[in-house]
Amino acid sequence: MEQRISLVTLGVTDLVRARTFYERLGWRGQEVERTVFFQAGGMAVVLWARESLAADAGVDEVDGSAAGHARIALAHNVRDRHEVDRVLASAVEAGATVTRPARETSYGGYAGYFADPDGHLWEIAWNPGFPLAADGTISVPDLGPA
Repeated sequence: MEQRISLVTLGVTDLVRARTFYERLGWRGQEVERTVFFQAGGMAVVLWARESLAADAGVDEVDGSAAGHARIALAHNVRDRHEVDRVLASAVEAGATVTRPARETSYGGYAGYFADPDGHLWEIAWNPGFPLAADGTISVPDLGPA
């Protein structure tokens, strides 16, 4: 697994309130399918409903156990779909717990989740809409009308 974070997803209780807060800080985001994306240097910060994040990660919404919880998830994007399975396998070998095995995604990609020994969630994703630059950074594409 390359030493890189592609996205930080914050599980929020009120998307409008959260987006308004970040926009008042001067951030500008794009919303698509009730998810807000903010470019943050070579990565992105994402706002998503906490219950949606929990369902996607295969964990309880607020459970703080070693199996993970849905307040925050770090994403590690990879260059091809096969790398998702390789990274998840190496995470298990290192002591992680898979909370959701890799599967096809609604956005045309392939992704799975693991929790580290302290319960921090990591999404491992191949997303053809967010290609990685040679240095591993991502750029949020134009997602269309908000």
